[in-house]
Amino acid sequence: MPPRAGIGLRAPHYAEAWERHPPLPLVEVHSENFFGEGGQPLAWLERFASRYSLSLHGVGLSLGSADALDERHLERLESLVRRFEPALVSEHLSWSAIDARHANDLLPLPFTREALDTVVASIGRVQDRLRRRILVENVSTYFAFSAASLEEWEFVAEAVRRSGCGLLLDVNNIWVNARNHGYDPRAWLGAVDPASIEEIHLAGFESEEELLVDTHGAPVADEVWTLFREVIARIGPRPTVIEWDTRLPALGVLLEEARKADEVLA
Repeated sequence: MPPRAGIGLRAPHYAEAWERHPPLPLVEVHSENFFGEGGQPLAWLERFASRYSLSLHGVGLSLGSADALDERHLERLESLVRRFEPALVSEHLSWSAIDARHANDLLPLPFTREALDTVVASIGRVQDRLRRRILVENVSTYFAFSAASLEEWEFVAEAVRRSGCGLLLDVNNIWVNARNHGYDPRAWLGAVDPASIEEIHLAGFESEEELLVDTHGAPVADEVWTLFREVIARIGPRPTVIEWDTRLPALGVLLEEARKADEVLA
């Protein structure tokens, strides 16, 4: 996987992206959108897999839940991974389900030793099932738990080290959380092992009252570009994906954001 910039590929852009054939090193898709056994989604993914390296990015495994992992979900993910053999497979370091109730969100974890043990065990289960190393992504949060005994970056770094997984470093989420919780975003850079960072995400945030919200509905902010440059200067270039999921712009806008990221990576 070359350390260059790709895009998150969304359905409204499939036809144009196929026709234009932009020179991207990879495209990233949400795994759950391809859990069906046939139909247009899988047909499109077959086409793009013939041109590009794939990154499968999950949103529904709920690695931090006190519940056991959903075996049906894991089975479908395993089938997708076996079919496409993607370059990267990732999931969020969060939770979204408990007692068979599902939230349509990536909910924050309490940064405690107990939660850390749960996450490490779940990551190990997924890696054993897929027979490959996965990546976990740091998520944006809008409140903190008073019971926390670890800083966010300590929790993430230890989860990665203990489980043997890799880190998908979301630079936008670092900036959002730093502003929301009042810490120095550069604290992250000294906490995580650079060798564990196998992919980077860039996205846009928006302001709501006193919070920054990771909406994936705006261009990458200047402050995030600055932090991205610092990350790359410290750890070297990594495969990077531009994410945009709400108020989806023209494909050309995404490609321009990827071009800007490529300039930094170069």
